[in-house]
Amino acid sequence: MLPSWCNKGVTVGVTSSRVSQRDQFLGQIDRLAGSSALHSSESLCKLLRYLAKQAIDHPGEPVKEYQLATEVFGRPADFDPQLDSTIRVQAGRLRTKLSEYYAAEGADDSVVVELPKGSYHVTFRQRPSAPRANAISHDSDTTAPAARPRDNSRIWKIAAVTFAVLFALALIALWSPEVLRKPVVTASANPPDSAPEAVQAFWKPFLAGPDEPWVIFSNAAFVGRPELGLRYYDPNHDSKDVVFDHYTGVGEVLAVHDLDQVFETLHRQLRVKRGSLFSLDDAKSNNLIFVGSPSENLTLTEIPGTQDFVFQRLPSGPRKGDLAIVNVHPQGDEPKSVVASPANSPLTEDYAVVALMQGLSQGRWVMILAGTTTFGTQGAVEYICRRSSVEELQRRLSLSKTGDMVPFEALLRVKVTKGVPVETQLVALRKRSQ
Repeated sequence: MLPSWCNKGVTVGVTSSRVSQRDQFLGQIDRLAGSSALHSSESLCKLLRYLAKQAIDHPGEPVKEYQLATEVFGRPADFDPQLDSTIRVQAGRLRTKLSEYYAAEGADDSVVVELPKGSYHVTFRQRPSAPRANAISHDSDTTAPAARPRDNSRIWKIAAVTFAVLFALALIALWSPEVLRKPVVTASANPPDSAPEAVQAFWKPFLAGPDEPWVIFSNAAFVGRPELGLRYYDPNHDSKDVVFDHYTGVGEVLAVHDLDQVFETLHRQLRVKRGSLFSLDDAKSNNLIFVGSPSENLTLTEIPGTQDFVFQRLPSGPRKGDLAIVNVHPQGDEPKSVVASPANSPLTEDYAVVALMQGLSQGRWVMILAGTTTFGTQGAVEYICRRSSVEELQRRLSLSKTGDMVPFEALLRVKVTKGVPVETQLVALRKRSQ
């Protein structure tokens, strides 16, 4: 749809000289907001309109990250850009969408909107109008001078030679032995860089809506000093000690990387936030993916959690105090509780929970990916990032590869070799009520 300043029957080149530059720029913003690249992202359109208005009304005045956080995205006054990358992520997404638009749908637009890297200042650039060889003037009855006569015979000779060369090359390619040996490949149901249908269906609850899901990764509270030794914070004895909450297990780090790769094939981005900065307001308004056990990702204790496979410290026995996963309602020969390898021996076995449940608000979802150690967490994430594993879950839940997912809880056994999860096995599975 053309902007309101483009009148029917008059070329854009003529019209652009009769409207103000401001109207041109705002018209281009409307065109962008309605394009296929941006129309489905309300948050990016809101950011684009704000940045455009700032650039037009306050040229040369820099836009601050804090300003965008509080005025555009409704972040609280204590927003700290060093701890929350929301604005940088959104600006990066907008920059990518603008590039996509001008590479395709907006390739012929007369006004180019850009967001330079490292800046929150939108720029407008007008493309020079290309001369039109046989354009008819609407403002004059003067007939254009006749074009110089061309050597038609020469043109036909060049065209004939070009056609002959192309035809010969086509015959050579058609009868080449390499071509004959290759089978005809039909178009795939998914582009090469897209996720398989089973993976798309599995993550579908987190793809609905304009906002990207949040990944909340664990960062446990420690006391002590890094160079002398750290231990978990105990509120009963360490209330006056300095708390270090900026350490995260290697398994969680690699897990976030795996999730990011999967969502890239789903053509969506993730927002990443450490657990200590999580709030209940985040839980009410976003789809959430928790990475890490409740012993380290303490925010899991603030929302409804798993019901069938629960993390608990063993109250007695030789492994007293160790973190275990308790099977609340064991079936058949399922274990009543499971623990990782003892702390005084090499870690060769761990257990993890994968759970999908409805969020605190209607239409929101929560995924929990947690092991009793960092390697179990990594194994859980790797499991749900593999097509074969996702298909196993769907089959065991009696779902088709393209059917809608249902809430569930799964218990996994993770085999670990030299600190690397090498094998993951589904031990038990429960389908939760909607």
